[in-house]
Amino acid sequence: MSIRNLTFGGLCIAFLVAMAPVQAGVAEDEASITRLMKQQFDKPEAPLTVAPVVVKADHAIASWAQGERGGRALLRRYHGQWEISVCAGDGLTNPSVLQSAGMTSPQADALARALVRAEAGLPAAHRAKFSTFDGMLRLGAGGQHPPAHGASHTH
Repeated sequence: MSIRNLTFGGLCIAFLVAMAPVQAGVAEDEASITRLMKQQFDKPEAPLTVAPVVVKADHAIASWAQGERGGRALLRRYHGQWEISVCAGDGLTNPSVLQSAGMTSPQADALARALVRAEAGLPAAHRAKFSTFDGMLRLGAGGQHPPAHGASHTH
């Protein structure tokens, strides 16, 4: 075995060891986001599925489906906790919409690209559900739906 191969192998191992905490952090974020969404919207008669979840720094998008409908949720980490800030459909795949929610252009571009890649692995019929959420619903503090004056909206 040559010195070059040993050096390359050592670099690969060092990279994997260095990336392990990052991967663990992303998995923890994904689990926290899924748990949050299920706590708020899961119902025995209409179970909520949450996948994929993409995370970039303190922002995330979670695609969700419930029955024949679905959508996407934009989340923000606030004081170490994830909060749902916006529920929408295809709008959350648009970097300019993400920028209007307070993200920088590079952050918005990276998150939108990550979402498109993550959703590409799903069956087309499942992906189509994410487009059924009409409009954009901004949520109040703590990720709660604002009062709707008698209107009901379910996830």
